[in-house]
Amino acid sequence: MATSRSAATARPQQVTPRRRGSVLEQAILAAVLDQLSTVGWNGLTMEGVAAGAQTGKAAVYRRWSSKEELVADALRAGLPEVGEAPDHGSVREDLYQLCRRIRAAMYSKPGCALRAVLHECDDETTAERFRALIISGVAEPASRLFLEVVRRGIKRGDVRADATGSLVGDVMPAILMYRSKVCGSEWPDAEIGEMVDQIMVPLLRPGPPSPLRGTRDGS
Repeated sequence: MATSRSAATARPQQVTPRRRGSVLEQAILAAVLDQLSTVGWNGLTMEGVAAGAQTGKAAVYRRWSSKEELVADALRAGLPEVGEAPDHGSVREDLYQLCRRIRAAMYSKPGCALRAVLHECDDETTAERFRALIISGVAEPASRLFLEVVRRGIKRGDVRADATGSLVGDVMPAILMYRSKVCGSEWPDAEIGEMVDQIMVPLLRPGPPSPLRGTRDGS
């Protein structure tokens, strides 16, 4: 018996320190992203998140009443910010670097998790909520930075003065989204460079007005 007691004393059980407040909340949100990357939206449960965060299910439910609320907060907190508009003295280089930054956000763990949720979620109301996260977390900040790059180019004289319209601002995000969703592209650097060189730079370059510009009937 003495030998058994001394062995137990020599190998004390490790006890996980109890986390509280923001530390526990961050652990739970991180567990959500891990769960989404392994089991997806359909396989994610509050119990699984609690186990991943090494806490009790009650601790999760005290903070979030539903799976939708929990996932939305995890994605909102996890999406990386796109930062300030790049400024390399060239509209071509600025657009190229901005696209690479947007790609990094969308292919980060939160970005991949968000796209997985949109792909799997069958409830249209819930899916619309997560689509709004893409708009507010990535699309709108990217559009703001794009317009900043364009306005800076206008001041330098290498971008036409009327290139600040919303349709022009939609071209680059629309191409990136189409190539990603329809063609399965992960936006390699070479493809981003081709898009900027073959579409965006010619679109923005100063030149003579279009024959259709300023007419009502296109004649």
